[in-house]
Amino acid sequence: MLKVGLTGGIAAGKSLAAQTLADCGAVLIDADALAREVVAPGTEGLAAVVGAFGPEILAGDGTLDRAALAAVVFGDDERRAVLNGIVHPLVRARAAELASQVPRDGILVQDVPLLVETGQAGNYDFVLVVEAPEELRMERMIRDRGMDPADAQARIAAQATAAQRAAAADVVLNNTGTPDQLVAAVKELWEKQLVPLNEQRLRADRA
Repeated sequence: MLKVGLTGGIAAGKSLAAQTLADCGAVLIDADALAREVVAPGTEGLAAVVGAFGPEILAGDGTLDRAALAAVVFGDDERRAVLNGIVHPLVRARAAELASQVPRDGILVQDVPLLVETGQAGNYDFVLVVEAPEELRMERMIRDRGMDPADAQARIAAQATAAQRAAAADVVLNNTGTPDQLVAAVKELWEKQLVPLNEQRLRADRA
């Protein structure tokens, strides 16, 4: 299959791009969704997180209290590294399991928020980055997600820089316009680059 890595800074518009690619026909694997799955109640992942950070990061119903955990790890590189060391291997294993089920002529898109930070760019045939200026992303987080400005800034600071993402990208889509404009740009990328690239790969495999 053609493997596409999709990433971008928080609130850049990556989720809309991912959904658009799925609507175009890609098989989508969402790392954020898998990150929730691997720490669901009763999983080894949740047990490991509780073991590392204590029962105070659990909600009353036994699920992971994401806000409480975020308050512990954001702004603390050492503790965030501990969390990533637990969750990332579980997510990668589950993603590999799902990817193995994709038809060989398919286009697989893996939505990976920390693709650059975790050094995964080389695992993909094509890396797509959705980007937007930091000021605009701050505005979106505060307006659309109700986040405190300091928390929003901490989330941005915990991620790779725009320059680091651009260095890993085959294409960068700048999402400074309307949602419809981003959707149109993603559809154009699909038709003019990803589909032809996949067809080229299939021809080479048959040769």
